Amino acid sequence: MQLTKEEQEMLDGKYGNAVKSSMNILVSLGEIFGAKRLIDVASVQIAGVSYHNLGDAGLDYLADLAKDGKVRVLTTLNPAGMDMENWKALGIPEDFADKQIKVIEAFKKMGVVTTCTCTPYFIGNVPHYGQNVSWAESSAVCYANSVLGLKTNREGGPSALASALTGKTPEFGMHLDENRQAEVIVNVDAGMETITDFGALGYVIGKKIGKKIALIRGIEKASVEQLKSFCASIATYGGTALFHMEGITPNKTTVPKDSVDVSQPELDKAKEEMNDGEEPDIYAIGCPHLSLKEVEDIAKRLEGKKVKKEMWICVARPIKRTAEQMGYIKTIEDSGAKIACDTCMVVAPIKGRFKCLATDSAKGCFYGRGKNSFKVVFREIPELIEEATK
Repeated sequence: MQLTKEEQEMLDGKYGNAVKSSMNILVSLGEIFGAKRLIDVASVQIAGVSYHNLGDAGLDYLADLAKDGKVRVLTTLNPAGMDMENWKALGIPEDFADKQIKVIEAFKKMGVVTTCTCTPYFIGNVPHYGQNVSWAESSAVCYANSVLGLKTNREGGPSALASALTGKTPEFGMHLDENRQAEVIVNVDAGMETITDFGALGYVIGKKIGKKIALIRGIEKASVEQLKSFCASIATYGGTALFHMEGITPNKTTVPKDSVDVSQPELDKAKEEMNDGEEPDIYAIGCPHLSLKEVEDIAKRLEGKKVKKEMWICVARPIKRTAEQMGYIKTIEDSGAKIACDTCMVVAPIKGRFKCLATDSAKGCFYGRGKNSFKVVFREIPELIEEATK
């Protein structure tokens, strides 16, 4: 792989140990995947933020990099394991909180914007169409490539952080136009109206085609919130980093010969498969984190009501601040629901505290079962609120 003079100096240690270590990671990745060079990135989104996932080894790694490492591009963070300001109200143990705070402090020392959200595109990390970025977090990667027209591979936490500290990433995979072409047509013949419709669609397509890039036909319209849900679902159940949705997403693609069909009965079956039929003891909305529009809708539905079960409304802190100005947060909190900033039911240490999770998120169902051993209930937001308040 060809390195520029500056890149070679980074690798040789001229810019400090954190940069040298980061360049070692990036050069090794480039050599493994046959990249010819490193390219500049416009921004970074880092995953692997929750202490629940990092543990002490991950914390030590971050603390070591923070000794002399500084990010070179706009860099945002994935959710942490707790609300960084209101963790006690969510039942987070103090020993966990101490370690999580140290994780965030290490990132902050490196110049990372500690947003703690899986929807960085809602809070200012929005490079323009066609730019190369280095993003981790599967739903954000899928949204970046597909909806925003950015170019990024599915980075891991260490490789994304390495890009942040160097401003570079190896040029392979999704950074090359020839690798961004559709491989299979997906013909959708089903009613696509709600968030859970799009979550179920991602579930079905992901299981049908895996990591292949789809050209999806038959969907007339899709909101930002529906696309957010779909990206999370298809990335979780299939592993893809990119799809094309005819008439909706911005990327151009050649038309493949192979095709598969998705019918209404398949979507109905998918919804059934994400329902265990148990009585929920936690209702959690916001995986991925909610948009301001979704917060507004929830506030209107909760106005004048009281929740009878534990309910988390998961949002990025900047969204919460705006929602506070609009009066939405007070309405939600007056109902007894809890605002969970910086975190969500996927990365918070809640295994064993609850038995059944009710959510509008297909991704939340996957991790609720697999990571926390919960039973799950998959419902639309209006249904969740009705059930939690009756």
